[in-house]
Amino acid sequence: QVQLVESGGGLVQAGGSLRLSCAASGLTFSRYAMGWFRQAPGKEREFVGAITGGGVSTTYAHSVKGRFTISRDNVKNMVDLQMYSLKPEDTAVYYCAANFLTIATMGREYDYWGQGTQVTVSS
Repeated sequence: QVQLVESGGGLVQAGGSLRLSCAASGLTFSRYAMGWFRQAPGKEREFVGAITGGGVSTTYAHSVKGRFTISRDNVKNMVDLQMYSLKPEDTAVYYCAANFLTIATMGREYDYWGQGTQVTVSS
């Protein structure tokens, strides 16, 4: 059974930093591209960024490029989202997701999802 469990969410002031982690189990982790998505209240889920299975390539949404960094550890089966210079508009529930082999920006392409972790950025 595949499980993705996010952690690290919380309340942070604007301009601050936060690091989210996603622990994966039940899958051959290195064969899955990992994505981060977020959903704010009343808004649709949006792509944040993704990393290839080997960790060589990443892609980010324009809104977070230069502020967020995704990394992964294929020994520990974990993927992290490091967030800097946080803004109130970054407030959302953040989800990690796994997609077999292919990096993708569309949520519907992902096979497995975590339960999400809340990030709140105060102004």
